[in-house]
Amino acid sequence: MLGRTDSRRRMLVVLAVFAIIAASLLSRLAWWQVVQRDQLAAAARAQISIHYEQPSRRGTIYDRSGTVVLATSVDRYRLAATPADLTPQRRATVAQALVDLLGLTGEDAATLTGRLTADRAYVILTRDLDEPTAARIRAGVASGQLPGIALEPEPFRVYPLPGGAPGTTLAAKLLGFVNRDGGGQYGVEQHYQDTLAGQPRVVLAERDASNNLVPDTSQVLQPGVTGQDLRLTIDAGLQLSLEQEVMAAGVADRAPSVSAVVMDPYTGEVYAEATYPSYDANDYRAVAAKDPGTFVDPVVSSVYEPGSVFKMFTALAGFENDVVTPNSPIKDTGSLRLDGGRITIYDSDKRAMGWLPFEDVIAYSRNVGAARVAMRLAGSTRNAAAILAGTWEKVGFGRPTGIDVAGEVPGILRDPAVQPWHQVDLANAAFGQGVAVTPIQLATAYSALVNGGRLVQPQVVLGVGNQPEIRPASNQVLSPGMSKEMTDLMYHVVHTVPWYRDKTLVPGYTVGGKTGTAQIWDPKLRGGRGGWKRTYNHTFIGWIGKKTPRLVIAVTIREAKPLVMRQGFLPLAVESYELFRRIATDSVNTLDLTAPAEAGNGGQALPASAADGSSGTATNGSTGTTAAYP
Repeated sequence: MLGRTDSRRRMLVVLAVFAIIAASLLSRLAWWQVVQRDQLAAAARAQISIHYEQPSRRGTIYDRSGTVVLATSVDRYRLAATPADLTPQRRATVAQALVDLLGLTGEDAATLTGRLTADRAYVILTRDLDEPTAARIRAGVASGQLPGIALEPEPFRVYPLPGGAPGTTLAAKLLGFVNRDGGGQYGVEQHYQDTLAGQPRVVLAERDASNNLVPDTSQVLQPGVTGQDLRLTIDAGLQLSLEQEVMAAGVADRAPSVSAVVMDPYTGEVYAEATYPSYDANDYRAVAAKDPGTFVDPVVSSVYEPGSVFKMFTALAGFENDVVTPNSPIKDTGSLRLDGGRITIYDSDKRAMGWLPFEDVIAYSRNVGAARVAMRLAGSTRNAAAILAGTWEKVGFGRPTGIDVAGEVPGILRDPAVQPWHQVDLANAAFGQGVAVTPIQLATAYSALVNGGRLVQPQVVLGVGNQPEIRPASNQVLSPGMSKEMTDLMYHVVHTVPWYRDKTLVPGYTVGGKTGTAQIWDPKLRGGRGGWKRTYNHTFIGWIGKKTPRLVIAVTIREAKPLVMRQGFLPLAVESYELFRRIATDSVNTLDLTAPAEAGNGGQALPASAADGSSGTATNGSTGTTAAYP
């Protein structure tokens, strides 16, 4: 007979083991339910919740009237999917259905299929779907044909007005564009990104097994702030005319780039600014793929040597330091040896005009005469250079103007206190070589010459939301009397050189200004030793008004191809001063310049120092000449 197999001790051991296991399970359960409760609950919520941002509607950009829309946002949709929730066979079926529904072929069809068949938790299949397409997608989702597919609304930036050239939108270089992530790029869109974009709405919501949002589960974590509208200083009508004018000049002159800006010299308001070539901001991705440099606005972001328009600042330095008066005799010898005879500078035609009153040295744009005046500024080249460079800095060169667009550059000035100038450096500087500036700097500096001597900050935004933009204070940089002398000198320039008169007349208005033609140095020429190109930069900066300056207009034609090339004779199909006349005519026909001056310049009366003109006799200024080397 077998013995008994039960044992009290064995039962106690078994009970103890069960007790230990039970205690362990209870401890673990307590750990999960008490200690780890929040973490586990959060993990569970994460599986059925989605935390996302809804961009606020971006502010609309208007022209100065507040009625013409330059940039706005419309609703578009992006198509998203959760491939990981579908079997591989189901992914392929849904991909084919979407390809058929969207009418995709070739690379586009392959890209969508590749994204949807990948084993990913979330993927964006395509963007920028319009409402009719979105409606077809919704119908497919509702019928069960498109599981794991979701439509997500997103604002899309559009620029509704065509520009002055084919394939462009109005004011594209000034406005910039908005990328897919909602970030402004270039121009006004980038500079005022925070103002226009506002703040996104942050939402927490639950989703079902098909990744669709569950109704009535959304919780707003942050309400967001709607973007504010902008009202620009730009006149849409004048902007269109300006773009047409620079395009016509660019084509006629076979120039890679033509820029112009129209500005109120008393307030700094930019009424229009344009560059040819421009682009279509609605198709910025294609532009970026082809040539992203097209986005750069040369008016504020590209420097060049301005040439003889800088003679006005040599004149300013001479007048302020009592070196010359308008009638001071200056001998023009056609050439001038400098630095111990090692280097010679020339007038553009290499001909001597003899003794001339200084105002005619400026009118006929004589390099030698300007260089002689620059060297008279002080008893040494070092001190004369300091005076001339100080004059430049006083009117804003060498630093940004502060215009409210992205990408402004400060220009390039050689500081004689850092690197001493030789005589040839001083001479070149006297007629605008060896210095690099932007068109907006030139327009701003010339404004100070004619508005009573105040340096204004240019601006392109007139108001934000319902509030006017605060206008930056201007600084008095030269006396009203000196401003009168400079205005008179520009008036003299355009009434002295007879062979330009027929291309600068604006009947009923008075004009003053100065031309400049600058050589272009290319360091790649002559096997890397550098040399002068056979193309030139042509500039005209002038003012127009009934009897006093009301607008300043700066025109730049870069690397134009002359009709013929002879010493001192580089005629263009459309000269810079002729382009100025066309723009000036468009401006006075578009803008209200017949009202009292106070209405046009923020309550600031036109200075008594402005030159008294005579209507209907506007002509252009000098030939604009440059240095030449043997």
